[in-house]
Amino acid sequence: MIVTTTQTIEGHRITAYHGLVVGEVIMGSNFVRDFMASITDVIGGRSGVYETKLADARTEASRELEERARAMGANAVVGVDLDYEVVGDSMLMVSISGTAVTVE
Repeated sequence: MIVTTTQTIEGHRITAYHGLVVGEVIMGSNFVRDFMASITDVIGGRSGVYETKLADARTEASRELEERARAMGANAVVGVDLDYEVVGDSMLMVSISGTAVTVE
């Protein structure tokens, strides 16, 4: 599965458009993680816990996007956009969207 932020794929021709496809993941963090991250914020440095959480959410959302595109009969997704949002006090949402297409 080719997944790209561009509208075209060099060396390939889009032969069919299947429509919008989205992968979304909402992940919560627990009290211990929040507490440890707040300590890192106070003393400085990077929050490895949250970086790992973001990477996991991004990977899962990408996997979901690809699965949904395949189910639509696509073999690529173009025009991909990745968004991050905070939901409530301790939930993180990662959303990735694009257009499912068939390329040759």
